[in-house]
Parts: sequence; structure tokens; C-alpha cells
Amino acid sequence: MLHIIQEANDFIWSIPLLFVLMGTHIYFTGKLRIPQRRIFHAIRLSLGMDDTGDKNLSPFSALSTTLAATLGTGNIIGVSTAVALGGPGAVFWCWVTGILGMATSYGECYLSVLFRTRQKDGTYAGGPMYVMRNGLHNNTLGSFYAVCTLIAAFGVGCTTQSNSVVQAAAASFPVSPHLIGIALAVLTGTVILGGVKKIGNLCERVVPAMSFIYLLGCFFLLCLYHRQLPHACLWILKDALSFSSIAGGFVGSTLQLSLRYGIARGLFTNEAGIGTSAIAAAASGVNDPKKQAYISMTAVFWDTVVMCLVTGLVVVSNMLYDPASVQGAAATGLTSAAFEHLPYVGDAFLTISLTTFAVTTLIGWSYFGEKATEYLVGNKGIPYYKLIYILMIYFGAVIPMNLVWECTDLINALMVVPNLIALYALRRHIRS
Repeated sequence: MLHIIQEANDFIWSIPLLFVLMGTHIYFTGKLRIPQRRIFHAIRLSLGMDDTGDKNLSPFSALSTTLAATLGTGNIIGVSTAVALGGPGAVFWCWVTGILGMATSYGECYLSVLFRTRQKDGTYAGGPMYVMRNGLHNNTLGSFYAVCTLIAAFGVGCTTQSNSVVQAAAASFPVSPHLIGIALAVLTGTVILGGVKKIGNLCERVVPAMSFIYLLGCFFLLCLYHRQLPHACLWILKDALSFSSIAGGFVGSTLQLSLRYGIARGLFTNEAGIGTSAIAAAASGVNDPKKQAYISMTAVFWDTVVMCLVTGLVVVSNMLYDPASVQGAAATGLTSAAFEHLPYVGDAFLTISLTTFAVTTLIGWSYFGEKATEYLVGNKGIPYYKLIYILMIYFGAVIPMNLVWECTDLINALMVVPNLIALYALRRHIRS
């Protein structure tokens, strides 16, 4: 079964899905008259941090919840893997994917605010499944998307994240996986049982602070690598546009490999086209779809255009600064090799960063799964969902994860199909 799913993922995530998603990003960039050009206006809107004064999320809390779910191991270890398999040019294509993906994210979030439902308690519920039900009038498609979201919540949002914490901690702090699993379950459970406002408030405080600290560590390393940084940028550009084989991280890289791994990593980290960020956008108290869409669009900017790019520059610069540190390292070890040069903290800094991002992903994705459960069975199913989610956090820390990772990749691919159907079918409703 594992082999069959791996073969399916290798095919789907190599050519078909990358072509469709990149085509979608380019199409909506043109149709919406390049909404990326208003990114600084969007950032100013997001930093307004105005509270709605009710049970709904503030715009900044909605953005932070989205970032909590998307910022994680993909931005750190995922970039390392992309460089190792696709060469330094993968950083460039990951960055391009982030820039173009902002337009798709804008469209998804616009439709989710436009077609969301107001609940009896005054809160909003939305996301691609509600767009399919209220916009396309196709409840079957909405239910299919909701089921996929629920499965993905237990996969990429839950078990894989707790397992990532165990793997990261093992390098610096040899602690029993059972203890880590219990601690994560208790910590996350305390937050998600408090409801959407508690989730938003925590994400609003933790995500910006941890992102700033991580970027500070990266900028320190880039200062250390200041002589290598211009050469690293040139290497990335040459490798990204080269048809001939150039010595990459571990393999000879070509334009095809750079495109494949760079685009795939960008799509996987920011989830533009998958539609999950629109679930948090719909929970905002903002009534103007355009305003919330611009705010939510900045999540892709911070996630991929900034975080992935900075991580990539650190990784490639270190390959020039200390080539011996990456010799014989695993594909996921390029980032670790770079952060070893941080004085005093080194591996511990990276471990703490990975752990914190994984915990916030646990919390952010718990909300996505909750809204999928609410769509499928109503509020009565939410307590059972939360209990299972908390238990799965523990199991994720102690069970083998190969099959879970592969199933999650497949589910993410399945989520793209109904989301893009709704996005194209309702494109005339989107305004920029």
C-alpha cells in the first residue's frame, strides 16, 4: 500500500498538479490585475489589528491562525530538502511560486468571505466547502472537501507535526517520545478546548514573535556569510535558469529538477490552491471580502516569499561558507548544518524553532478540522473531534510516520480538485 501511494504521489506532485496550480496562479494574477502590487497596502491592513468586538476573529487573528497552520517544518526542513534534491535553483522557483500564489489565495479568501454562513451564536463559518454549497449549490462537492480537510487535519496538522517535534527534540534533548506526546496533547488540548477566540489570541501572540526570532537568527547567519551571500544569489539564479547539469546540493541539478522541487515546496508550504487558509479568513469579523482577501493574501507572502527565501539563502550561503559541513549530510540536514554556526545556541535554536512552529501548526490545523466537522455533522460532533485530535497528537509522537506522510500528500492533492473547480466556476464574483 505504501509503495502504491508513493508512486501515485510521485506522479501527481511532479507534473500534473504543479502544472495546474502554477497555471491557476498565473491566470488569477492576470485576471485580478496583479493584486500582488498592493502587498504593502495589504500588510498595513493586516497590522491594523482591529478587533471585531464579538465572537469572531479580528483580521490579524485570522491571519495569525492561517500562518500558524502554514508556517512549520516545510519552511525550514522543506527548503533544505528542495535544495538537496533540486539544487540551489529550487529556492528561486519556490520564491516565484509564493509571489504568484498570492493571487490564488486572494481569490480563495474572497469567495470564502462572500459565501460564508453566519451561525446562531453570531460567529461565521466558511471555507471552500461553504463556497461549494452556497456558491456552486453543490453540497456533495462541499462534503467531499470537508472529509478531505478532516483527514488532512489528523495527518499534516496533527500526527506529522507531533512526530516532527519528537524528531527535532531527539537531536538536542533526548526525551521519551511518550512524554513529548503527552506534553503536546495537554498543551494543545488546553488551547483548542477554549474555542476559536482562544486559538486566535494565542496565534496572534506566538506566531509573530517566533517568526521574528527565527528571522533574526537567519539574518545573523547571513551577516556571518556576507562574503558568500552575493555568490549564493548568483548561484541560485544560474541554477534556476540552467538547462545543463550543475553541481547542486547532493545531485546534479537542471531546470526541470529546480522547477519540480522548488514549485512543489512552495505549493506545499503556503497551501495556495488547496484552500485551507480561506477557512480562517471566513472566521474574521470583517464584512468586506476585498479587505479580508488582501489581509489573508499576506500569509503567502510571509510564509513563502519571506520565510522560505531567507531560509534558502542561509542554506545556500552555508554551502559556500563551509562545504565540509554538508558533505554526507542527509537531505534534511542542510538547514541544521547552517544553524550550527550560530554561536552558543546552534542546534538548540533550530530545535526550539521547529518545535514552536510545529505546536502552532497543531493549533491552527485543529481549527480547520473543527470547521470541517461542523460542516459535516454540526456542532454536536465537535467535542468528539477535539478528543480524537488530542489523542492523535500523542499517537503521532510514538508511531512510524511514512504511511501517514504519503497519505497526507495524497489527500492534499485531492483537496485541490474541488477547490479549483469552485474557484474557476465562481471567478466572476471575485473583485480586486
